[in-house]
Amino acid sequence: MAITILAPAPYAPPPTHSHPTSNLDTYASDSQEDDDDEMDIDSGATPTIKPSSTTLLTPGQPITSDPQYMRGHGTYLPPLSQQTITSTLAGTLLKTNKLLSILPLRARYTPEIGDLVIGRIYEVQSRRWKVDINAPLLANLLLSSINLPGGALRRRTSVDELNVRSFFQEGELLVAEVQSLFGDGSASLHTRSLKYGKLRNGNFVSVSGMGGTGVVRSKRQIFSIQTARGGEVGVILGVNGFVWVYSDASSDAQKEEAVGVNRLEEVASLSMYSSQNGVIGPETRKAIAVVVGVVKALVEARVRVEEESVRRGYEVVLEVEEETGEEVGRVDGELGRVVGERVAGGMGR
Repeated sequence: MAITILAPAPYAPPPTHSHPTSNLDTYASDSQEDDDDEMDIDSGATPTIKPSSTTLLTPGQPITSDPQYMRGHGTYLPPLSQQTITSTLAGTLLKTNKLLSILPLRARYTPEIGDLVIGRIYEVQSRRWKVDINAPLLANLLLSSINLPGGALRRRTSVDELNVRSFFQEGELLVAEVQSLFGDGSASLHTRSLKYGKLRNGNFVSVSGMGGTGVVRSKRQIFSIQTARGGEVGVILGVNGFVWVYSDASSDAQKEEAVGVNRLEEVASLSMYSSQNGVIGPETRKAIAVVVGVVKALVEARVRVEEESVRRGYEVVLEVEEETGEEVGRVDGELGRVVGERVAGGMGR
C-alpha cells in the first residue's frame, strides 16, 4: 500500500473579536481632559480592556497592542509579541495619560522619601524601634531621629538608650515621615517635628486591603473637619493605607497649657510621649465614628481617599440627616453606599 505524505496545512490565526472603541479616561490625570484622552486600544489582535473598578485583569491577559501606550507597573511585553502589553498582576487597569498600569487587588506599601506614614511599634531595640508601616520590611526609627523630652538638642547618651522604652512601647501608634531608604527597600523614619509623634485620642482604621492605593499622595495629609455637634475632628491620612481620626480639640487644649512662647516646644515635646488619652465627650466620639465610616465608604466605592473626598463625604452625611430628620450614628450599609455614590458622582470618579 502506497503511503501519501500530505503537505502541512497553512497556519490559521485565532479568531479575532471586535470590540467598540473604549474610552480610557476613567482614571485619567486631572490635568489631561482634552481629546487626546479619547483613545482606541482595539488593535484587532487583542481584546480591548476598559479601565473600570469592576473589570478584573488576570496575569497573562493581553491589554492592548497600540504602540501609543507605555507599559507601567504590573505589565510587560511578551518575548513573542513585543507590541502587546500584557498584565502580570490580578487587579484593575489604571491609566495615567499614556501610561497603563495595574492596581493589584492586594499589595504591600512601597515607601518613598517624604511620605507621611502611620505605623505601629513592632519591636524596641537599644537605639531604635522597628515599626510596621504596612511595607514588605519593617521600618527603622532611630533614637537620633526623634525629639527628646524638653526639646533638648544634644547627642544621645547611654541614659537615653536605657530610657528608650519610655518614648515608644510595643503596640503604640505614631505618625512619622520617611527620611531615607536602605538598599533592601526598608525605610528610615523620623519624628523631628511637632506634628509627628505618638497618636492618642482617636480611632485607627486600615484601608490596606487596597494596598495603600485608597489614600493618595496630596498636599495636605493632616487636616481637621468642623463637625456639626462634636467640634473639630482631626484626620491623618497615611500614604501607607493607615488612617487616624482623632479629637482635635483635645490636642489644642494640651497646647494651650503652655505659659509662654519659650515653653511651647517643651510642653509639646513632653506631651508627645504621653500615653494618657484625654477626656472625649460622647458627641465627639460620635463624630469620630461618622468620619471613620465615611473613610470606609469611600474605600468600598473605590473613591480616592483625600481631604476633598473626606470633606465631601461628611457633607453628604449632613445632607442625609436633613433629608431624613434623624441623626446619623453610623455610616455603613445603605448609607455607606449612598455616601460613596454621591461623592464619586460629584468628583467625577
